[in-house]
Amino acid sequence: MYKRSTVRLLLLIPALGVVLGILMLWRPAPRAPSGDCEPVGRPARIRPGYAAAVIPPNIAPLNFVVQEPGEAFCARISGTQGEPIEVISRSGVIAIPLRSWRDLLDKNRGQTLRVDVFVKDGSGRWRQFESITNLIAAEDIDRSLVYRKMHYTHVRAGSRIEIRHRDLCTFKESVVLSSAGFENGCVNCHTFCRNRGDTMLLGVRSEKYGTATLLASDGEVRKLDRKFGYASWHPSGRLAVYAVNEIPMFYHEARDEARDTVDMDSMLAIYRREGHRVAVEPKLARKEYLETWPIWSGDGKYLYFCCAPKPWPAGTAVPPPGYDRIRYDLVRIAYDVETDAWGQVETVLAAEGIGKSIGMPRVSPDGRWLTFCLFDHGYFPTWKRESDLYLMDLQAPPREGQLAYRPLDINSDQSESWVTWSSNSRWIVFSSKRLHGVLTRLFISYVDSNGKAHKPLLLPQEDPDFYESCLWVFNTPELVTGASRATGEALARVFRQPGGTAVSIPATMATPVARPASPAGSWQVHHE
Repeated sequence: MYKRSTVRLLLLIPALGVVLGILMLWRPAPRAPSGDCEPVGRPARIRPGYAAAVIPPNIAPLNFVVQEPGEAFCARISGTQGEPIEVISRSGVIAIPLRSWRDLLDKNRGQTLRVDVFVKDGSGRWRQFESITNLIAAEDIDRSLVYRKMHYTHVRAGSRIEIRHRDLCTFKESVVLSSAGFENGCVNCHTFCRNRGDTMLLGVRSEKYGTATLLASDGEVRKLDRKFGYASWHPSGRLAVYAVNEIPMFYHEARDEARDTVDMDSMLAIYRREGHRVAVEPKLARKEYLETWPIWSGDGKYLYFCCAPKPWPAGTAVPPPGYDRIRYDLVRIAYDVETDAWGQVETVLAAEGIGKSIGMPRVSPDGRWLTFCLFDHGYFPTWKRESDLYLMDLQAPPREGQLAYRPLDINSDQSESWVTWSSNSRWIVFSSKRLHGVLTRLFISYVDSNGKAHKPLLLPQEDPDFYESCLWVFNTPELVTGASRATGEALARVFRQPGGTAVSIPATMATPVARPASPAGSWQVHHE
C-alpha cells in the first residue's frame, strides 16, 4: 500500500508542475480600450504600410503588424456604414476576420475606411494614435491573379518554378503548373485572352521532355510543338502574336544587379488558332531590326511592340560591342482581323528623342491607356534599377507629333516592371523591387479616370510578416476574371506525353538561331 501511494505521488508531481507552469504563463485576453485614452499625435507605425491608398472593395483583409512597443494592441476598423471591426492582439499582429471585412468594404464603396490603433503600455494605460485612412474604390478588381513564383536563386539545378493562381478576395492559392511536374524544367510566358481564364497559352521547357507551348481552352489542353515567347492574344481569340528571341544571359563583375541579358536576334510571329499554323508578316520580322514585346490594343485594330536596329551580324560574341547603347522604340501597326490586312509600322515614341529604351508595353482593355517601362538601355527592364513605369493617353491628341506620356506617381528608386491591367481598366498589378532592391514583389494600384495611379498596395498575405522571410520572387502577373479549369497535373501530364499538335511553320520563316544554352537555359532565366 505504501509503495502504491508513493508511485501515485511521483506520477502526480510532474502533472502538477505542468499545471502550475500553464497557470504562470496564462494571461487573460486583453480587453478593448474604453473611456479616455492618451492621444498620440501621429499615426501608428504598421507593416505593411497600408495607409493613404485606394483599395479594391473586394480585396482580402489587409492584415498588418503594429510596430509600436506595448503590452496589448487594438485596431478598430470602421466606415460610415456598417458595424466597426475590432481586433485585439498581444503580439501586435492584426488579423482581420474575412466575413466582417468584406461586409464593411462592400457597404462603404467609394468612401473612406478608417483604422484606429490603440496600444497598451506597461503601466496599463491605453494610447490612441491618429487614424489611418484609405479610400475604398467603387470598382472591383478582377478576382483572379495568375503569376510566376520562383526562388531568387532559381538558376541553380533543381530549382522549382511555379505558375500560381491567387484569389484576391481571399488568401486561397493554387498551383496552375509547377516545374516539379516535369523534372524542374522551366515554365513561363502565360498569356490570357481578354482577361479571361478560359483561354491560356503557357510556355514549358524541359531537358527530358523538350520544349512546347500548352494551349488550355475550355478545360481542354493541347500541346503545341513550338516554343512561344512573350505573346499577346488578339481580342477575337483567332490569333496570337509572339516574340521569338535569342536572349543569352551574362554577368557583370561589380553592380547591384549582376545579371544582364541582350537581345541578340528577335522577330514577331503569328500563331493562328484555326489549323494551328504559324505565319510570318514581313513587317514584323525585318532582318535589320530587333522586334519584341507585342501587345494588342483593346479593340484589336493595332499591334504595339518594341523594336531597335540590329547593329551586329549573326554569330557575334556575347555581350556584343555597344550592347549598352541599344535602345528600343515603341511602334505600332494597324491590323484588320476580317481581311487579315496589315498596315505600315509607325513610330509612337522614339528612343532617340528621350535617350531611354522602351519595354513591356500594355494597353488597358478600354483602349484609353498604354503603360510601358523606360530604362537606360537594352531589352529587359526588370534587371535595370532605373526602370520606371510610364503612362500614355492613346485618346489624347498628339502634341508636337507624338502622344502625351508621363511617369506614374507610384515609381520608386528600384526597378518597376511587368504590368497587367484589370478587365475594367481601373487597376494595375506590377512587379517592383522597392522593398529590398533584389526580390520582386507584386503591388496593386488604382488608376482613376484621369490616369492618376494611386499609392500601391503590397499584395496582401494572411501572415502580414510573410515577406520578411520570403526568398521567392513574384513576376509576370496577369489579372483574369476566372481561374483556368485545367491546372496542375492535368497540364503537366499533357506536356510529358510524346508528340502533340504539330504547328506548321512557313519554310521562309527566318527564326533566330539559339546559342548553346546555359545550364538553366537562356529562355528560362530572362523572365524574372
